[in-house]
Amino acid sequence: MESRLKVLGHPVHPMLVMFPVALLVTAVLFDLVDTLGGPRFLGEVAYWNLTVGLVGGLLAAVAGAFDLLAIPAGTRAKRVGITHAVANLAVILLFAAVWVVRLNAESRAAGGALIAIEVVALGILGVSAWLGGELVDRLGVGVDRDAHLDAPSSLRPASVGQPTGGVR
Repeated sequence: MESRLKVLGHPVHPMLVMFPVALLVTAVLFDLVDTLGGPRFLGEVAYWNLTVGLVGGLLAAVAGAFDLLAIPAGTRAKRVGITHAVANLAVILLFAAVWVVRLNAESRAAGGALIAIEVVALGILGVSAWLGGELVDRLGVGVDRDAHLDAPSSLRPASVGQPTGGVR
């Protein structure tokens, strides 16, 4: 099933998910190092990684919704897609709760309870990332219908009447 939202022939959702995943993971790592006695500025950096990661996560969610809505009802892909979306919503809500607590705090550093919430959110994010891989790699969601090992560039569509052949 081909992605509904593309830029220059490539699906947008997978382009966007790498940023929030990396930023949220890095925020938790910085919070852990800060809590274990690392440089004090890491708590502030983690807070801003969290902020940008949440914004990126919301943008990725919007792009993912386009593909989710296009998946036919009653399919395994739809069930996996909904589970993936719900898990990502839980991740966003958990990190948003941590962000809100830190927003007006005297110190932007996270404490033990906030880090525990972040670790739980990362666990859910890991499961959701696996589900996203299942959607693309196993169920073919977001994959171009003309994809094969010798497909032409996304920037140069195949000529009308040209066979698409190749290994699929």
